[in-house]
Amino acid sequence: MYKIGFIGAGNMGFPEIKGSVSLLGSDAVTFFEANEERRDYVAKALNVAPAASNAELIANSEYVVLVVKPQVAPSVYPELKKALHKNSKIITSMAGIATDTILRELPFPVPVIRFMPNTPAMVGEGMTSMSLNGVTEDSPEAKFARSICESFGRCVLLPESLMSAACCANGSSPAYVYMMIEALADSVVKYGIPRATAYELVAQTVLGSAKMVLESKLHPGALKDNVCSPGGTTIAAVEALEANGFRRALFEATNACYKRSEELG
Repeated sequence: MYKIGFIGAGNMGFPEIKGSVSLLGSDAVTFFEANEERRDYVAKALNVAPAASNAELIANSEYVVLVVKPQVAPSVYPELKKALHKNSKIITSMAGIATDTILRELPFPVPVIRFMPNTPAMVGEGMTSMSLNGVTEDSPEAKFARSICESFGRCVLLPESLMSAACCANGSSPAYVYMMIEALADSVVKYGIPRATAYELVAQTVLGSAKMVLESKLHPGALKDNVCSPGGTTIAAVEALEANGFRRALFEATNACYKRSEELG
């Protein structure tokens, strides 16, 4: 019996498998990936034995992690119905799909824990929101799930009613950050800074700024004020950002993300 098995080994599955191997050892972890080339790559890269099928993985794993795209979920549910066992626990990393939706597809109720991770998990700096269904925060299942999350970054516990909002805060938002890095780098390439140097300057600044928020515990507004000298360059730039709808654009992005997350659910 494997401790944990992953259905899916794509951009989110890979770091979750990698973190689990670092936490539990490769003998405790298995996975199944429908794409044969990808399956071979992950098995070799992480030294993990793949399962022969989803059904085999479900039957032989204590924790079954669903890391497939939401539209693929209906093809997995029949296999869960056939192979689920009384000691099974399910973790889902599928965007937008509520735990009640999964429970309705099962032959009997089991604990279902929901993750909302993000792609920085690939470098061990993921941010995962977690909600619980059928277990309490102090249960062995919740503690184990948190340990998996923390093997590839940070974890916060939220009620499931807030998971669509969490998708906006940490699930989809890396894309916005990458867009900002690209745009800010472009804006200084215009003045002659080499592109590779521009990306390094901006990316390290984003990394350091985020670390300041997490470690100083100061309000982001206070940290912003510390950079804005009276009459200086930064406050002039902040004024331009405000005039061009910087904050409004982020609110609108969140509204669109939230709406789509609810639709998927």
